[in-house]
Amino acid sequence: MKIFKNLLESVKPHFEEGGKLEKLYPVYDGMATFLFVPGHTTHSGAHIRDGIDLKRTMITVVFALIPALLFGMWNVGYQHFLALGMNETVTFLDQILFGATKVVPMVVVSYAVGLGIEFGFCIIKKHSIEEGFLVSGMLIPLIMPVGIPLWMLALSTAFAVIIGKEVFGGTGMNILNPALTARAFAFFAYPAYMSGDKVWTDTSLEAGQTLVDGYSGATALGDLAVKGTTHLSPMEMFIGNIPGSIGETSVVAILIGAALLLFTGIGSWRIMLSGLLGAITMGLIFNAVAPYAISPEQQAFMAVPFWEQLLLGGFAFGLVFMATDPVSAAQTTRGKWIYGFLVGLLCIMIRVFNPAYPEGVMMAILFMNVMAPLVDHYVIEANIKKRKKRIQVKTA
Repeated sequence: MKIFKNLLESVKPHFEEGGKLEKLYPVYDGMATFLFVPGHTTHSGAHIRDGIDLKRTMITVVFALIPALLFGMWNVGYQHFLALGMNETVTFLDQILFGATKVVPMVVVSYAVGLGIEFGFCIIKKHSIEEGFLVSGMLIPLIMPVGIPLWMLALSTAFAVIIGKEVFGGTGMNILNPALTARAFAFFAYPAYMSGDKVWTDTSLEAGQTLVDGYSGATALGDLAVKGTTHLSPMEMFIGNIPGSIGETSVVAILIGAALLLFTGIGSWRIMLSGLLGAITMGLIFNAVAPYAISPEQQAFMAVPFWEQLLLGGFAFGLVFMATDPVSAAQTTRGKWIYGFLVGLLCIMIRVFNPAYPEGVMMAILFMNVMAPLVDHYVIEANIKKRKKRIQVKTA
């Protein structure tokens, strides 16, 4: 690493004030602080000494996403060869290499577009590069179907960065999770590429190849919405070798990432636990009232065992990696319990009451992103009232 540090020091004068590339200093500073701990410290105001900075925090989240990314690569290849009836004749390496050819370009496009826009804003506003997109750049492709065209992914990423974050002032100021903002844009702008049975599996064919007769690329939630039942087993849902968004199918891989976030203290266990409790509560309520449903579609979703609801769709991924976003989530301790519980509750509620849109976690989290400041406001107001009462009792 000393070689890289010496190289950065040698070119630094060109990017400092008076240098030929001084306008690009945010780009240099971003690369330097990405590789090494920043050499500057806070000189005024309250500050805390810590061995980790924001970039290191974001990198830890990226590491936590790697299990879901790697499994997603393999599953893309697995689903592709399954559709062709070739899984018995191909190797694990064939599956993951095929998946990599589809997923890696999506990750590259996401980072290239998002970081390109962020670098541009940093140059215009003359401030250091912000670290938030290190995570968003990985999250965006992982919550998309493999069938989405790269130009749509690029446009969704640009919308998320510009409209979802920069217009609010950049990292730390956005009210919505940027990755979910990108998915919401893609879903409402290009619904044909974000729903249905065909977008979750790459069914591109080479000469002489054909799809297996009767093959369906439907997700478990898609089956429930259309047929009232699903052909996928709970174990398949838990392992994740099923159709779905690239990084959302494997609960096992997501739990590995969650363990890393909890071990390092970066992810909020309160939001994760309360979100789980909220989903279980809503699931149990629907299980109890399923016989009284007004339509077969609603009855099918209500009758799904509450524990199985936790394995379906993007619930686990959304709860672990996006509901816990420290910027757009609630900030107070009690607020986190309320925020997480309502995310889980609303996710299951949206699935049941809108079978045409069975994946409710995106809308549940975005709605609670908007409501998080209000939740914190009333929590703080309640604490102020309690303290005032204590003061009145002591002075009485």
